[in-house]
Amino acid sequence: MERSARTAIVTGGSSGIGLEVGRQLVARGDRVVLTARRVGPLTEAARAIGAEAIAADATDPAGFGAVVATAGHIDLVVHAAGVMAGTFVRKETLAEFEQVVRANLTSAFVVASSALPAMGPGGRFVFLSSSASRAPQPGRAAYSASKAGLEAFAGALAREVERDGIAVHVVATGPVATPMLDDVRFPMRTLGVEEVAATIVWLDGLPPNVALGELRVTSVEDGPFAPEPYVPEAARELGRTEL
Repeated sequence: MERSARTAIVTGGSSGIGLEVGRQLVARGDRVVLTARRVGPLTEAARAIGAEAIAADATDPAGFGAVVATAGHIDLVVHAAGVMAGTFVRKETLAEFEQVVRANLTSAFVVASSALPAMGPGGRFVFLSSSASRAPQPGRAAYSASKAGLEAFAGALAREVERDGIAVHVVATGPVATPMLDDVRFPMRTLGVEEVAATIVWLDGLPPNVALGELRVTSVEDGPFAPEPYVPEAARELGRTEL
């Protein structure tokens, strides 16, 4: 049976996981609208993969609402935008804490509430989370809390929209080799953006009667398929290049 093309909005689409998700969806034959805040990098990224580009801040209802209005009917929303920022609680200001929560959690509400009116049965949300939601990181209290909140939000949303035939998934990853890891001070085994994106594209191929709320995806640590250690820039500067 031939598959119909779907219309997808991907946030954080100018780089990293978001861009790779867009690339794989375009290769599958879907119409893809990439969105991110920076116009230049977003336009260049979309042109490179054959997607559309609409610049917007995912925390701004008016801005993201314009993305939805331009896209029209939406079949898939992949919310990959977010930040890994913050510091130790004793050093962090309230403004810094709230900025991280807004980028990672408030944005999920804005994206979902804006997109829902444009979705029908068979629609799907995929939210990108982190292993920090279950294993909170010292020095990343805002980030860890925002990702735990994101997962609770997605779980509640899933129960709310199930009656409408709309699916909601969370993909919580371990470390992924992107510039977000640049200030981490130790080497680690990481996933690549290709593996994470492939997981998301696979989720969108599930039958609509299948409920799969959460996937936790990490790299293997040992054995023949373990990747070479990823050495962030900050770790390299400290001479920490081996696990």
